[in-house]
Amino acid sequence: MVGTVAGVLLGAVFLVAGASKLASRTWPAQAAALGAPAGVAPAIPWLELVIGAGLVAQLAPRVVGVAAVLLLGAFTVLLGLRLSQGRRPPCACFGGRTPKPISWLSVARNLALLAVALVVILG
Repeated sequence: MVGTVAGVLLGAVFLVAGASKLASRTWPAQAAALGAPAGVAPAIPWLELVIGAGLVAQLAPRVVGVAAVLLLGAFTVLLGLRLSQGRRPPCACFGGRTPKPISWLSVARNLALLAVALVVILG
């Protein structure tokens, strides 16, 4: 039960993130400023939508939960790397909805989402 609720909540976050990126005209520039590889960036919103839909629909939640951990882990490492370099580009996490510069709170948010993803996997 807890794993199901965690999956639906995390899935909703992924769906909002993916849809926000697709709807944003500024997201590609934000992703580039953050350092997302140009060849990978266009696939990120679609990947988030697939992961989100899988989590909400509870389709192979452990497998999709692992995908969520991998993606969130990559995002978290990228945020930490930029912050450790003293760079604070706009957060590209939720498309144009998050124009504020990244901070250690961005990393903390991602760590909390990673914890939820672990609940999905273990639940």
